[in-house]
Amino acid sequence: MTDSPSQIRLKVVLPTKILLETAAIKVIAEAENGIFCLLPRHIDFVATLIPSLLSFVSPQGQEQFFAIDRGILIKQGDAVTVATQYAVEGGDLGLLKKTVEQQFKLLDQRETAARSILAKLEVNALRRFIELGT
Repeated sequence: MTDSPSQIRLKVVLPTKILLETAAIKVIAEAENGIFCLLPRHIDFVATLIPSLLSFVSPQGQEQFFAIDRGILIKQGDAVTVATQYAVEGGDLGLLKKTVEQQFKLLDQRETAARSILAKLEVNALRRFIELGT
């Protein structure tokens, strides 16, 4: 039997790019049922992540943080992949919190506006169908 690797290959993936690809000795994330920690010898694992902080410790012992939106975490072998719609990297937690609040609030406003426009389009389409039927 061979030893498991002593490091995790961490990858954070956004819809348009790979945000991070690095080695880690520990990954900490949050799912609906709470915060959890993954170490290199952890069993294979899948979790649905909630908007929260994702942190990891580099092999040099430095802790780094990402604020993430909802996502999926998959640990398979020595690889941990996090797929999320939005993520913001930050070292200073206070600054990261402010950045997240600003960026995620802007995204929420854009999504609300897009839903409103879509609803108007649906109403107009229905109105036209009704007019064609009469």
